[in-house]
Amino acid sequence: MAPRALRIELPQTLPVFPLDGALLLPGAELPLRIFEPRYLNMLDDVMTGARMIGMVQTSGGDKARPSLARIGCAGRVTRFRDGAEGDYLITLTGVCRFRIAEELDLPTPYRQVRADFAPFTDDLEPGRRTGGERTRLAKALRAYLNRRDLDVDDSALNAAPLDELVAGLAMSLPFSPAEKQALLEAPDRGDRQDVLTALLEIDALGDDDGPPETLQ
Repeated sequence: MAPRALRIELPQTLPVFPLDGALLLPGAELPLRIFEPRYLNMLDDVMTGARMIGMVQTSGGDKARPSLARIGCAGRVTRFRDGAEGDYLITLTGVCRFRIAEELDLPTPYRQVRADFAPFTDDLEPGRRTGGERTRLAKALRAYLNRRDLDVDDSALNAAPLDELVAGLAMSLPFSPAEKQALLEAPDRGDRQDVLTALLEIDALGDDDGPPETLQ
């Protein structure tokens, strides 16, 4: 079956910001401090156009110019202000994931790609699938936090919309870059919740002193 047509216009040429460990998901917000000259230049350019940046992780290769992971997430700059040290303080709001069709040879100090959004059109439909029940996720999260002697606010945990909770945990918890990429590449929101829950449960299995107690 052919991918559905995109419901909004997205740029085919997309500047990318490679940043390992930073995860942007559709509909979520990612605050960033931009200070490297090439990325300051990138921001100057995108703010005069579509205001879109692709967040990607790297996948090895040369340290000065590492290979890019095949899938990233495009975000729109929704907040922008000058910092006190010549830097920019921005917030990216995730719009849609993309597959890198090719990296472009363009005369800019930052890297640009041809982005294929077609495989991820469901990202443009908030709430299309909201994932499963939260009981297993909540139990895994409590065990994860308990291992670190951290508290969890049960009322906040139960009140948060499930999609927002999954996205917030996926983006903020200190998973490895490979684990962050697995969360990004999960086919849909339900699958992402399953990946997140599995990562939390695997972490609990690493406790040699036995399973952590559930927080009350």
